[in-house]
Amino acid sequence: MSILIKNVLVDGKQKDILIRNNKIEDIKKSIVAETDYKIDGKHKAAIPSFVNAHTHAAMNLMRGYADDMMLHDWLQNKIWPLETKLTEKDVYYGTKFACLEMIKSGTTFFNDMYWHLPRSVKAVEEIGMRGALNAVFIDMFDEEKTKEQIKLNKRLFEETRNASDRVQFTLGPHAVYTVSEESLCWAKEFADKHNLIVHIHLSETQKEVDDCIAKTKRRPVEYLDHIGFLGPNVVAAHTVWVNDKEIKLLKKHNVKVAHNPCSNMKLCSGVLPYKKLKKAGITVALGTDGSASNNSLNMLKEMKFAALLQKHHNRDPTLLPAEEAFKLGTVNGAKAFGLNAGEIAKGKLADLLLIDLKHLSLNPHHNMISNLVYSSGADCIDTTICDGNILMQNRKVKGEEKILEDANKIALDLVARK
Repeated sequence: MSILIKNVLVDGKQKDILIRNNKIEDIKKSIVAETDYKIDGKHKAAIPSFVNAHTHAAMNLMRGYADDMMLHDWLQNKIWPLETKLTEKDVYYGTKFACLEMIKSGTTFFNDMYWHLPRSVKAVEEIGMRGALNAVFIDMFDEEKTKEQIKLNKRLFEETRNASDRVQFTLGPHAVYTVSEESLCWAKEFADKHNLIVHIHLSETQKEVDDCIAKTKRRPVEYLDHIGFLGPNVVAAHTVWVNDKEIKLLKKHNVKVAHNPCSNMKLCSGVLPYKKLKKAGITVALGTDGSASNNSLNMLKEMKFAALLQKHHNRDPTLLPAEEAFKLGTVNGAKAFGLNAGEIAKGKLADLLLIDLKHLSLNPHHNMISNLVYSSGADCIDTTICDGNILMQNRKVKGEEKILEDANKIALDLVARK
């Protein structure tokens, strides 16, 4: 596949972009080349596509199902009971639905933790996105479940070896309150051996911290450090309730943090100590969490809330400016997952967006990034390209009507099931 984008704005200057196979081959004032596709970039700007660092994609089926509740009540009394009814078919259609939403809002890579992994892989393969995917690892401190989960993850690892290189198999131990020490240690050992990412929820609530101290005499980050779990391949979602000592431990082990401001605010989980994490030099990426707790997968919206939350909470309007918030969802996300992406540059993966500069929310043209973060919505995104393939153009995704129709049927059926 080859694409030539003519007369598009790149970093404030009008240029042409040549894409061959899955990389940006060249960017310059004028390019003459025979390509499979030509795109008129007039009145458009090219920006990197977004990296969603923490999702539960198929939970799109549960959007609006259980709102305005405390986290543990929400999980234990609404979400987990409903998830016991989930089938492979549900996860396939739910993930496909989530992928559609992400493509239409500019995301081309997501880090997912959910059930029935093969169906998530199938959805990603078919729709053309990138994903770091795992099967949730929960054993609830039961030895038999530990054995089952280890066996399952070993099998899934082997099965996904034949998947597209757009799919990363990861390990997903859910949290310190749902996974035994034996399983956490196995996950880290297996991940290190096979060069895999480990995706975990960490210090999301005060209750999680209090319960961990009561059980282990250590705070969650301290506990994971003690058992040898932390490392540069660990992506920790939330990390809201961490103290100075824990921040030093996260930095020592080069742990990556996935910040989820909308979910944290909605569930009143707390506020990420972003200023301290930044000062420590920790890579902070941006995630939406699942649509049951957000209720959106729109990364532009997440950037805005990330910026506003830090400003308001710290009473400092200069904290987390628009450009920095934008980088959380692009450059930092790419860094967290080892992607050669996150910026429009020669040699980078051809994962990019074309935005409509005539869109009302992007005018006047004082500062494009500020407009994107603070005023725009997903509808300013005209084209989404991933791995050198056009996934959306003129805001249309192939087969989107059928994807939405199927997801609605599945969602209503899921809730009605006995």
